[in-house]
Amino acid sequence: MTVVTRFAPSPTGYLHIGGARTALFNWLFARHHGGKYLLRIEDTDRARSTEPAIAAILDGLSWLGLPWDGEVTYQFSRAARHAEVALEMLAKGHAYHCYASPQELDEMRAAQKAAGKPMRYDGRWRERDPKEAPAGVMPVVRLKAPQIGQTVIKDAVQGEVTVENAQLDDMILLRADGTPTYMLAVVVDDHDMGVTHVIRGDDHLNNAFRQLQIIRAMGWPEPVYAHIPLIHGPDGAKLSKRHGALGVDAYRDMGFLPAALRNYLLRLGWGHGDDEIISTAQAIEWFDLDGVGRSASRFDMAKLTNLNAHYLRETPDAELLPLVLPRIEEKLGTVDAAGRERIVRGLSGVKQRARTLIELADSLVFYARAGAPPIADDKARALLTPDARAVMAKLAPALEPQASDWSEKALEEAVREFAEANGLKLGQVAQPLRVALTGSTASPGIFEVLAVLGPAESKVRLLAAAA
Repeated sequence: MTVVTRFAPSPTGYLHIGGARTALFNWLFARHHGGKYLLRIEDTDRARSTEPAIAAILDGLSWLGLPWDGEVTYQFSRAARHAEVALEMLAKGHAYHCYASPQELDEMRAAQKAAGKPMRYDGRWRERDPKEAPAGVMPVVRLKAPQIGQTVIKDAVQGEVTVENAQLDDMILLRADGTPTYMLAVVVDDHDMGVTHVIRGDDHLNNAFRQLQIIRAMGWPEPVYAHIPLIHGPDGAKLSKRHGALGVDAYRDMGFLPAALRNYLLRLGWGHGDDEIISTAQAIEWFDLDGVGRSASRFDMAKLTNLNAHYLRETPDAELLPLVLPRIEEKLGTVDAAGRERIVRGLSGVKQRARTLIELADSLVFYARAGAPPIADDKARALLTPDARAVMAKLAPALEPQASDWSEKALEEAVREFAEANGLKLGQVAQPLRVALTGSTASPGIFEVLAVLGPAESKVRLLAAAA
C-alpha cells in the first residue's frame, strides 16, 4: 500500500500555526513512508473563502518548505461529484429525503431543549413515504445512520474511541438547493484522492464518527485516523489571537527561519528521546505516529526564539545574505558594493549573537552604511568626550602602518601598543573606538569590527568621531 496523506485547510484566513504543524506531520509521515502528501483547499464556504487566503496558505506552505505532490485540489469544483455520491446513497437506501421545514426543526429543537434532551434531528422523515411531502418544499438528503450499536475508531494517536450510535443523528448530506455539506465533501474527496491516513487536529474527532458512517454506507476502504492534540498557549488555554501572532507569515516577518519553525513545530507534540535539534533529514527518517503524544502542547515563544538563534548560527553565510539584505535595505536604501562586501565579511561574527533575522539585520546596519554611523543613544554619546575624541584623532594615523596586515590579531596588538604608548588603559581606547566605528556601545569584538571595516573605512569613521 502506498501511503497517501493530505492537508486540507479552509481558506477563510491565514495559515495559522496549528495548521502548519498539521501540514508538517502529514508531510513527514508521507515522506517517511515513501508516499504522497496532497493538498486540498476546502473552499465550499463561498461566503468566507477568499483568494487572498488561498494565496496566503500556498505561500506559507512553500515558505515553510512543505511542497505538496501533484496539483492542488479545490473542493468547491467537485460539488457535482459530491452530489453524485449522495444520490447513490439515496438509491441504495442509505439516505432519504427529509421535507421538514426550518420552522418545524426550530420547534423540534426548542421542545428538546425544554425537556433537557440533546438537540438533534429526530428522524421524522426517516421512514415516511415521500408521497406525504408537503407541496412546494424542497427536501434535503439525510444519511440513514445506524441507530443501535456503536461506532468504533481505532485512532493511531488517541487509541480506541467509541461512540454510541444513538448519540448521532441523521446528518444532512445535500442541502435543499442541491449543494453538498462539508461532511459529505470531505469523505468523497478523501476517497477519490486515495487518502490512506487522515492526520488532523483532535477537534475533528467527533466528525470522524459521522464521516465513518458515510464511508461504511458506501463500502469504501476506511482510512487510518490520527487525531493529534491541539496547541495551547503558555497559559494552557487553546491557542488564540490573544497569545500573539498566529499566522505563519507573521513568524516570517518576525525574522524566524523556516527550518527553525519546522523543528519547533515538530517537537510540539512529537518526540524522539531527548533530541531537541532535529534536521529535516532526521525528521523524515524518525517520524512516525507512535511518537505523537496525547496531551496538548504549549507554545513557547522563548524556546522558538532560542532555537532560531541556533539555526542562524548554523546557516551558511551565503544563504543568510539574501534573507538579511532586504531587511537592511528597508532601513538604508540600496547598499553599495563596498557595503555588501562588509556585510559578507561581518556576517559570521554578528550571527553568533543574533536570535532572529531582524536582530541580525539591525546588527549589520553599521557595516552596510558608508561613513560615520549615527550615535545610537546618550550612553554611547557620553563616551565621546573631548579627551576621547582627541584619542581617536591620534589613533587614526597610528593605525595606518597596519594596513598591510589588517587582521584582528595584528590590530589588537597595535591598539594595545597605542594605549600603552599614550599612558592609557585599553578600555579608554576601546570604548570610544567602538562608538566611533559602530555608533553603539554594543557590537561584535572591536578588533573584529576594525578588521571587517578595513583600513580606509575605519579611518573615515575615526576622523569623523574626532571632529
